[in-house]
Amino acid sequence: MKKDYYEILGLKKGADAAEIKRTYRQLAMRYHPDRVEEAEKKQAEEKFKEISEAYGVLSDPQKRQTYDQYGHSGIDQNYTSDDIFRGADFSSVFGEGGLDDILGQFFGGGGGGGRQRRSAARGRDIQYEIDLTLVEAYTGVKKTIKVPRNEVCQECKGTGAKNGTAVEECRHCGGRGQVMMNSGFFRMAQTCPACHGEGRMIKEICPRCQGRGAVKHVREIEVNFPKGLDTDSQMRVRNEGEVGPGGAGDLYLSIRIREHDTFRRNGRDLEMDLPVSFVKAALGGEVTVPTVTGQVSMKIPPGTASGKLFRVREKGMPDLRSEGVFGDLYVRVMIAVPQKLNAEQRRLLEEFARVSGEEAGAATTGIKDKMKKIFK
Repeated sequence: MKKDYYEILGLKKGADAAEIKRTYRQLAMRYHPDRVEEAEKKQAEEKFKEISEAYGVLSDPQKRQTYDQYGHSGIDQNYTSDDIFRGADFSSVFGEGGLDDILGQFFGGGGGGGRQRRSAARGRDIQYEIDLTLVEAYTGVKKTIKVPRNEVCQECKGTGAKNGTAVEECRHCGGRGQVMMNSGFFRMAQTCPACHGEGRMIKEICPRCQGRGAVKHVREIEVNFPKGLDTDSQMRVRNEGEVGPGGAGDLYLSIRIREHDTFRRNGRDLEMDLPVSFVKAALGGEVTVPTVTGQVSMKIPPGTASGKLFRVREKGMPDLRSEGVFGDLYVRVMIAVPQKLNAEQRRLLEEFARVSGEEAGAATTGIKDKMKKIFK
């Protein structure tokens, strides 16, 4: 019994296309066979096939409608395994050529177009998390980041074989790196068990890279982060992924903005709480408001209540896609109650309470009545 496609991706039935794409990308990066330990590869491959099949159906409006109406029976009766992946936009999820080869290896077509394993494989893509401060997200910043990645072993030139020794074609798969197997309605390509998908056999392994053809290297990369980035923003840096014989993959940066001591972010807008004295709130006047770039003055009217919200236009965050467009800053006035009073201050407040008809140190009649109702 097949699992529900929405359940496989951990989505609700009403999920939109962007949410489906984002969730699939996260799961595919997690279960990509090249990203797990050798002992977990088989389980990861099965999970990867499962989530890719679910994405192939749910990312296509017509296939999704058929599935929503008839379930798995509708898909099985109307589509072959190749049809499920034909038309699914995997490139927009991982970039050009990101997962084409691995999909072709697993399913014998569809997402990878049925291409055979390349002898000079491109290095895989890397995902990396970057923390930025709110100020850096406001101004934009150039940073040098250190990214660990695999690069071609210079001793064996990526062959994995000891320098001067031969690399032979795998006899089990004929150098293709995969063997075909039938499973119900599907005809699937499985990784060759003899050469583990390499299509070749090494007699003597390279002592530097232990036959992997690659060595771990920490690379320093200079990246320009534009203005307006927010948490969950994604950046693609071409050709800064892992390096293979056929070239480098891409580096995908996941942005996370640290919390600020003063400002809370809501898209392009910023929010903050501003302590204001009782006197200023009662009489009105100008107050100084901090912004990301400095201080500005803001007028508050007499009789401003605690919790009143004011808008300071264009003092929020810059728009990531529109130059010169800014959000707003929303300032919530919070009445600051003095913790200590000197004798003169206390006398004046008691006098104010007296002329207001309020007994100093006691609740007013209206407040007393409200308290009685609450605790009645």
